[in-house]
Amino acid sequence: MGIPSEMRETWANRKKSLLIPSPVEDEKILRSRQCTQEGVRAGAKAAAIASVSSTVPTLIVCRTVPWAKANLNYTAQALIISAASIAAYFITADKTILECARRSAQSWNVQGEVHNTIDRLKLFYLIMYLVVHSMICILT
Repeated sequence: MGIPSEMRETWANRKKSLLIPSPVEDEKILRSRQCTQEGVRAGAKAAAIASVSSTVPTLIVCRTVPWAKANLNYTAQALIISAASIAAYFITADKTILECARRSAQSWNVQGEVHNTIDRLKLFYLIMYLVVHSMICILT
């Protein structure tokens, strides 16, 4: 049983490729990592703000409005709060990554990558819309 030694050595040495990446590719990888890190930081900040700003009204409404008191249990309240923070995280992270990609594309004059990023973001926003819409349908 286990992994044969030949396969294990192949997987262990797969980083040692015969192809040598160009310095331009290394710079592209570095820029993409920097853009991703910027997006994660901005998304985390937005998620923290959104969670606080959605928690207070949700809890107040669930304690004071009779319909909400009768129909929204703790799970529904948690879903409302988490949906707001998740949406804020992904929207902000995507906008930040796209902005960073545009900046780097303007500095390097690489427009094809930006169009691919825009297409991916359109698909991602469609998926997020469907997820949030299905959560709302579950709650109602």
